[in-house]
This record gives sequence, C-alpha cells and structure tokens, in this order.
Amino acid sequence: MRLQKLGGMAGLACAATYLFGFVVLVTLLAPLGFGTAGVDPRGVVAFIETDAALLILWNSVIYIVNALALTVLVLAIHARLRARTPDWADVTRALGLIWATLVIAAGMIANVAVERAASLAPTQFDRAVMLWETMHAVELGLGGGNEIAGGVWIGCVSLAGWIGRSLGRIVIGMGLLTGTSGMLTLVPVLGDVTGAVFGLGAIGWFVAIGLTLIRPRNVA
Repeated sequence: MRLQKLGGMAGLACAATYLFGFVVLVTLLAPLGFGTAGVDPRGVVAFIETDAALLILWNSVIYIVNALALTVLVLAIHARLRARTPDWADVTRALGLIWATLVIAAGMIANVAVERAASLAPTQFDRAVMLWETMHAVELGLGGGNEIAGGVWIGCVSLAGWIGRSLGRIVIGMGLLTGTSGMLTLVPVLGDVTGAVFGLGAIGWFVAIGLTLIRPRNVA
C-alpha cells in the first residue's frame, strides 16, 4: 500500500480516536469532570476501583492508538508537501513527530496512574488520590491539558499547504481554525472552550486530510 493511502487511513483513524474519546467523555466520564479544571480526584479514584479497565481503554485509544496513527499521518503529509515546499515539509515532520511523542508519553503515564491508583485504593485511598493527582498533572503537562503542540503542527501543515498549493481549501481553512484554537489553549481562561473547539475541529480536519490523501483528485 502506498504511503499516501496509508496516511489517509491513519488520518481517519485519528478522527475515530477523537470521536471515541468525546463520546466516552460526555457520557460515562462526564460526572467526574474529565476534560475540565473541575475534575474530581476522589471521584476518579472511586471510579477506578470499580472500572479501571474503562479508563485504561479510554487512555489507550485517545493517546496511544492516536499517537501511532498520527506518526504515519505525519510522514505521509511530509511526503506530500516535500515536492513543492521542502523546507516547510521538514518543519511539519519535526513538529508532528514531537506531538506524537508527547501524546504517547501522556497515554503511558495516564495508564500507569490508573494502575497504581487501582492497586492502592482498597487499602490506602488517600494515598491513591494523591498519586493519581500528581501523575495526572504530568499527563496534562505533556499534552492532555493543552493542545499547543497539536495546534502548531496542524497550523503549520495548513500554512504549508496554502503556500505550496498542495492541499485543498477545506483542509487549509479547517486546519488554520483548528490550529489557532489549539494554540489558544495556552491562555488559562480560554482553555476549556478552545480545547473543545480544537478537539471538534481536529475530527473534521483529520477526516478532510485523510480523504485528501486517499483520494487526492476528488477532495477539495
């Protein structure tokens, strides 16, 4: 299979991981405050005691599976951009691989936090809460709590596509909007809103770039 088509499938896979993450977040995890500054650590650890497997599955999909698919997508996009904007292509590859590394690291830390909290909670509940809170802060710092790395990469890919006319207007427009919202998660008071805009925008952008790579002549 050619890298372009494989990258297109990877883009659709990235969209699917985001969609899965949102569905679980707004249904099963909503009462715990996940995705907001008001997350309830004690409630999370109590949830882990009864259903640690769900959190591990969620973390694995939104972080680890996403990062693996993202890596393939980054390389496929680099190959597409290289013909017309080689310098920009190299920049996007570096930024994309940095983002993928941060995402997979956040996922591994998130899963270890769940596993350690699950083992401590039955006998040392308060210690389990403290441990989960600490490791969750590291997870958020790596990327779970902000979308700066992703916003910069998507924005640069879209800008490179515009400069070299190697991507369609839909991909470029959605990418610039999504990338900007991701970078704005740096502002604390805007974090929750811009994070949601980034996540929803990223789903659409991943679908658009995925279809562009799979069917380059038929996607605007």
